[in-house]
Formats: sequence, structure tokens, C-alpha cells
Amino acid sequence: MSDDVQDGFVRVRLDLSYDGKEFSGWAKQPQGRRTVQGEIEAALRTVTRATETYELTVAGRTDSGVHARGQVAHVDLPVELWEEHRDKLLRRLAGRLSHDVRVWKVEEAPSGFNARFSAIWRRYAYRVTDNPGGVDPLLRGHVLWHDWALDMDAMNEAATALVGEHDFAAYCKKREGATTIRTLQVLRWERRPDGILEATVKADAFCHNMVRSLVGAMLFVGDGHRPVDWPGKVLAAGVRDSAVHVVRPHGLTLEEVGYPEDALLAARSKEARNKRSLPGSVGCC
Repeated sequence: MSDDVQDGFVRVRLDLSYDGKEFSGWAKQPQGRRTVQGEIEAALRTVTRATETYELTVAGRTDSGVHARGQVAHVDLPVELWEEHRDKLLRRLAGRLSHDVRVWKVEEAPSGFNARFSAIWRRYAYRVTDNPGGVDPLLRGHVLWHDWALDMDAMNEAATALVGEHDFAAYCKKREGATTIRTLQVLRWERRPDGILEATVKADAFCHNMVRSLVGAMLFVGDGHRPVDWPGKVLAAGVRDSAVHVVRPHGLTLEEVGYPEDALLAARSKEARNKRSLPGSVGCC
């Protein structure tokens, strides 16, 4: 599979953010449900007066209710259309898009760039408060309330068993034909000065529900319902555990997507398409 752009087209990178509350996730869906992809594609078509809709490819599809501060997408546009609108596109999108989604940068992508497959990591944050009074009303759309006191040190100790390359089948919603092997690079908790606990979760990629499942498991450790070694044992078992709670989406934000230097973009894109297996595992393709 090649990332060569079709003759007569130019690949354009978009950096964007959105509040996920009123969206049914990133990906376009039938029956007129509001999605981030659908909203931006429609706005692009309108402001460029295009006769067709040009499809976006995104770094990481977010679920319904999940936010993004540092999302990245690309779209292939006809050269003439891009040349005509490039200098005014950002301002025109700002005037057309709803206030809960913003495009911050629109620029021609370097050769070999693919928003999804060229990425080398994605960084999410999950925010939760254990304040017995609940969540600050001004933050209620972005912070989960956990009605038990949380031991941050215990959660960080539990996280150590999850970092590294593993099969995260126990923490993912399985999709036919898709691998659940991921490299979790960072998983740590910090308590902010305002008392909110913030998890930083960084990996080369994530499978469906992975971040919210990991957070759910560690909250059970933090509030004393499970021992520190429990999340690691769930991981090792390799099957979904009914005790692992997928926490609500509104506490989750995609903060940043990382890419290699331009000369390595195409190679990374090719590598990311290879289905992975753990050392010593049996399987093909």
C-alpha cells in the first residue's frame, strides 16, 4: 500500500481540536448523526465550493464524547482548489464551523505523510477528581467524579506492570482481524494543584476502549477495591474481565500526536501497516 498522492492532487495536513460532548465520535455515521469528520468535510466542501466531498484521514478516531486538543488529519485536494483557497481556508473554516470544533493549521503535508500511519505515538490525558464535593461545575464536561478517595501512589505502582509492548486484549474491545498488540510508552498519574488527578497515557497506537479500560482498572486499585497487582494479572490473562470498568468518555482528551522527521514519514507509514505479533508468538500476516 502506497502513500503516493494521486496526480493532480496535493495532501493537506490539518491540526484541530474539539469538544466531544455533542459529537457521536470522529467517524462519519449514517442517519445524520453529528460527527467531527462529517462536520469538517461539509465545511471544507462549502467554503471551497467543491462539487464533491473530500474525505479526511485522522490520526486517531475518538469515540462519542471524547475530546481532542491536538488531533491531526489529512485530506487530498485537487491542486487547483488548494492553490485557489489555501491562503483564506483557515479563516473561512473558522467562520463556517461550529464553535465546538476548530481547525488551527492548514498546510501542505511533506512527502510520505499519512496522518494515521505516519504517527509514532499518541498522547491522551484522563482527568478525574475524588473531591467529596464533586466536580467544579466549570470543568464538569472534562473531569470524571470518582466518589472514593484515590491513592495515587498505588495507581502509579499498578501502572508499571502495564508499560511496554503487550497484547492488550484484556483492555480492548476486540475488532475482527485487528491486532491488540500495542507498545504503551507512558502511563502515570499526577495530582494537580487543584486536586484533580490527571493520567498521561502515551502509546504508539491504541485499540478500541483501551485508555478508558486502563483508567477504570487503576481507579479500582486507587480506591482500594483491588490490589496493586490486579491490573497486571488482568493483562497477563489476555481476556476481557467483567470487573474492568470502561470509564465515561468525557474525562478523556487526545492531547498530542507525534510524527518522525520528514525523511522517515513514508517508512513509518509502511511499518505501521504491518500486523504485529509478540516475540515467540505464532501467527501470520
